[in-house]
Amino acid sequence: QVQLVESGGGLVQAGGSLRLSCAASGRIFKINVMGWYRQAPGKQRELVATITSGGSTNYADSVKGRFTISRDYAKKTVSLQMNSLKPEDTAVYYCNADILSTLLSSNNYWGQGTQVTVSS
Repeated sequence: QVQLVESGGGLVQAGGSLRLSCAASGRIFKINVMGWYRQAPGKQRELVATITSGGSTNYADSVKGRFTISRDYAKKTVSLQMNSLKPEDTAVYYCNADILSTLLSSNNYWGQGTQVTVSS
């Protein structure tokens, strides 16, 4: 069984910063892409940022230059440093990962979500 557990959400004023972290645990042979998605009330879930096992990153245009995604391969964690936060960044943020439990068994996993609220 594989789990993704997020931490670090909260309430912050516009212009402030927050750091989200997500730890993977369980039967893990290899972690491929890890990423962060978000879902605001009444909107579809959208990609925020991803990072591959090789360290290549991808960002939504709306967060480029403000958010930074990183990984700790030994600890099986992914983090999202969010700076210059805006009210429109308010959403539930979800960790996502493609994980191989064995060499031949790959699945996509989601965390439970963590609330980020940015006040104006």
